[in-house]
Amino acid sequence: MALRRKGRPAGRRAAVRWWLLSLAGTGAAVTAAAALLAVALHVSASASSGAPYRLAKPREAEELRWEQEFAPPQLASPHSRKLDGATDDAAEKRLWLPAPSRRFVPCVSPSLEYKRPGKSRGYLLVHTNGGLNQMRAGISDMVAVARILNATLIIPELDKKSFWLDKSNFSDVFDEAHFIRSLVNDVKVEKKLPNELVKAPKSVRHFKSWSGVDYYQDEISPLWEHRQVIRAAKSDSRLANNFLPPDIQKLRCRAFFQALRYAPPIEALGNLLVERMKSFGPYIALHLRYEKDMLAFSGCTYGLSQTESDELSSIREGTTYWKVKDIDPLEQRSDGHCPLTPKEVAMFLSALGYPSSTPVYIAAGEIYGGESHMVELQSRFPILMNKEKLASAEELRPFSKYASQMAALDYIVSVESDVFIPSYSGNMARAVAGHRRFHGHRKTVIPDRKALVRLFDKVDSGLLNEGDVLSQMITEMHRKRQGSPRKRKGPVSGTKGSDRFRSEEAFYENPLPDCFCQSKDDYS
Repeated sequence: MALRRKGRPAGRRAAVRWWLLSLAGTGAAVTAAAALLAVALHVSASASSGAPYRLAKPREAEELRWEQEFAPPQLASPHSRKLDGATDDAAEKRLWLPAPSRRFVPCVSPSLEYKRPGKSRGYLLVHTNGGLNQMRAGISDMVAVARILNATLIIPELDKKSFWLDKSNFSDVFDEAHFIRSLVNDVKVEKKLPNELVKAPKSVRHFKSWSGVDYYQDEISPLWEHRQVIRAAKSDSRLANNFLPPDIQKLRCRAFFQALRYAPPIEALGNLLVERMKSFGPYIALHLRYEKDMLAFSGCTYGLSQTESDELSSIREGTTYWKVKDIDPLEQRSDGHCPLTPKEVAMFLSALGYPSSTPVYIAAGEIYGGESHMVELQSRFPILMNKEKLASAEELRPFSKYASQMAALDYIVSVESDVFIPSYSGNMARAVAGHRRFHGHRKTVIPDRKALVRLFDKVDSGLLNEGDVLSQMITEMHRKRQGSPRKRKGPVSGTKGSDRFRSEEAFYENPLPDCFCQSKDDYS
């Protein structure tokens, strides 16, 4: 996914595109027209061209500080009005500066004691579950589980029965040959079972969530004595976030961030979309999780009509594997459990100081309610792009019927963006945030939704106006939410059982300290 940064493009078409974009500061209407015409020119030109999990001990103050981000130098002053603070070029450049990396770099090589896989005890079949990013995390965990069990991993089967009914196979989404080759020193990976075992009896198990090494060695490993094939019925959250052997944690990172490369056709188009976004200048990738499945699942109906709310409730009631049916939408929103609406995102970006000429890539599927819910965001940020605008119908045709493959395109553009902002902390937001940490702690602004909705409600009720005061409040609360290195957060105090594990920060969202070390050279 690494790309060369392009300078000012050459050629007549590119010159026209740059001239049009230079008009961005003259008004929203001109900006939008210039952006769309520039994309049309670009598309046209391209078309022709080791221990069980245990509870953490009470944490000392120093450790708690280690879980806090450092504020970027340009935001260190509490008197900063907003991210830019002015309209000059220097101030605008500060909008895009990442937080200091503090010399933390990826460090995932195995230890000297790490050995190549020995004789396999049997075969591990994996049925993944969920969307693209949930499956990605699950596959990486199952690589580690195969290592723990000394098993041969069969290329995992992707979920074809989830909400999206995506029929993609592993090789349609990921580079299968690269996956096998990358893990050759870690686990044995085969494309399919030997013919003589295809119809053989299998031990089907739902592996226990958030398990440690002891669980797999004591409860799962003995199953090989009775069967040659074990089938994992689900793959999500089957491995603990913390207290695993260092080599297992590093293997998880190698699997997630290196071995699971997207299939070549997806990588090619994804990189092309990045180039087209870069032609507008620095851009924000906005994961706008305002889609039908998320709103139905979460019960979030703020700003929707009664008809839309009833439709979402009907979907939730009819989806059998969504366990929670009765949800209070007002309580969900006030607790920060709802994605920000497009209007709220627009207010957030404006408060941070991003000008209306900022290019914004919408990393999402179909926005629920369509253009009617996008009016405010579109009016404030008219250079609003997505894969459907950046690519031609012909370029998207091979992927358009497959949700996972379309999501993979958004993933690439998000990882390579100058700034990434998710409107909701779902699986994609966590995966992309972790990937950006792994690639040098690129700027990732995580909205404090619970605090933001309280401010936005005050604006809606007339108790607070948009302007300097709101901008200062929002900027101040996000000074330490920009992706700088910090230790992964443990469980929330007072939680018990599965809620305790669930409250932890996900391993792949922030694999520090397990997969990072501090370089002696100062690159930041």
